Amino acid sequence: MKIISYNVNGIRAAMRKGFLEWLQQADPDVICIQETKAMQDQVEVMAIEMAGYPYHYWFSAEKKGYSGVAIFSKTKPKHVAYGTGIDYMDREGRNLRVDFDEVSIMSLYLPSGTNIQRLEHKLTYMADFQKYIDDLKKEVPNLVICGDYNICHQAIDIHDPIRNANVSGFLPIEREWLDNFMNSGFIDSFRYFNKEPHHYTWWSYRANARNNNKGWRIDYNLVAQPLQDKLKRAVILPEAEHSDHCPHLVEFEF
Repeated sequence: MKIISYNVNGIRAAMRKGFLEWLQQADPDVICIQETKAMQDQVEVMAIEMAGYPYHYWFSAEKKGYSGVAIFSKTKPKHVAYGTGIDYMDREGRNLRVDFDEVSIMSLYLPSGTNIQRLEHKLTYMADFQKYIDDLKKEVPNLVICGDYNICHQAIDIHDPIRNANVSGFLPIEREWLDNFMNSGFIDSFRYFNKEPHHYTWWSYRANARNNNKGWRIDYNLVAQPLQDKLKRAVILPEAEHSDHCPHLVEFEF
């Protein structure tokens, strides 16, 4: 099973840039989308179905043009879970999960901390999300949480760790949370296979950052420990340029 996660920074804009043609070539079994910035009825879903994904699920923010997650699948899941049941999270459309026999896959869009108020919101979300996942794993042990975490884990995951030490996304408190979250029973699938530096998933639109590879690795496919022996490969796909993020892939052998 091949799973891709991709923050598209607006699904309609990405589709205009050739996203569906790329998707057919990449050919994942499941793709988790973040930052759809659209309601389902605003998207040309027939084109998604014609691209080979008849099963598509959407969890949008109440605020139009903001946040939102989706999952497209070639096969029908046995269950779909919309949100977490935590009101303030669900109003922003940040969590969607599909369950299959061998694996459960979540599309996650964790908030960014662009100012003091949003940083406080992000830290609250992170704490509540940890509790939610701790409980969920008791029922759903074979969990893969794909998405935009808006946090670089270690210095190797950011192009300039010194200058960004006090920037949200690389704050010690955020990094500590992500470290604890991984250590609660998850594998960073990309780092499981690749220990090399200079691999990123997000670049600023400013200062020609992408062409100079001055990026951040803030997107992860975190794999629950019981699935470790099923891991086949994990790669970042920077050649896809429909967004300021790029897709990242994890593949399992079931």
